[in-house]
Amino acid sequence: MAVEPDTTEDAVLGGRLRLRQPRRGHRVGHDAILLAAATFARGGETAADLGSGVGGAGLALAARVQNLDVTLLEIDAGLAALAQENVRLNAMEARGRAIVCDVEDQAALAEAGLGPASLDRVLMNPPFNDERRLNVSPDPRRRLAHVAGPGLLNRWIATAGCLLKPQGTLTLIWRADALADVLAALKPVFGGIGMLPVFPRPNMPAIRVLVRAAKSGSGALRDYSGLVLNDVKNRPTAQAEAVLRGGETLEIAKE
Repeated sequence: MAVEPDTTEDAVLGGRLRLRQPRRGHRVGHDAILLAAATFARGGETAADLGSGVGGAGLALAARVQNLDVTLLEIDAGLAALAQENVRLNAMEARGRAIVCDVEDQAALAEAGLGPASLDRVLMNPPFNDERRLNVSPDPRRRLAHVAGPGLLNRWIATAGCLLKPQGTLTLIWRADALADVLAALKPVFGGIGMLPVFPRPNMPAIRVLVRAAKSGSGALRDYSGLVLNDVKNRPTAQAEAVLRGGETLEIAKE
């Protein structure tokens, strides 16, 4: 896979992780780091980041959990090449790989060694904007990363359900105003659901929700204390800094 030339190399997680990414278009932001911080995993386990882009979330998780095996799945060949370069850049070749793959293509997943019940953890930040509710970017890469077609959430969750071992966990980030859609999509296969809202500032509605669920799990829905990103003066909160720069995990990831 050839790496795209027009890129930047950026430090994230307070310098714990280096990422090459396109200079223009979709770039790694808070969502990827929050997703990693919300994902529980142990060393020796296997995980996959569905729709990984340049690998921000999956590699942030691997940076925190030593000896975790991570597969980065990305349909865009250019971004997948950057993800593989980021595996190398962060000296994770022994336990990380990037694959060009449509996460809805079961045959391609099986060819890549990701058959049914093969993973302990799945994390994903699927495209979640409804093209009927916003002006869609003319940039095809940004559109692919941000805009969800009909039924995409259900199909990606179904893929996660297939790939995970019994009691394996799925962690995802989605629009907070569409939490009901997430819960409905999880219901056929997943239980033991936990959710953590993300607020832009105090006394404002949540903009994101982090959700964790176990395959074949059980138990009542558990609400975790939300994360507030900025204070009333629009300065990052201490809690947000601890997660986004300090590499701390969110409560939802502490099993």
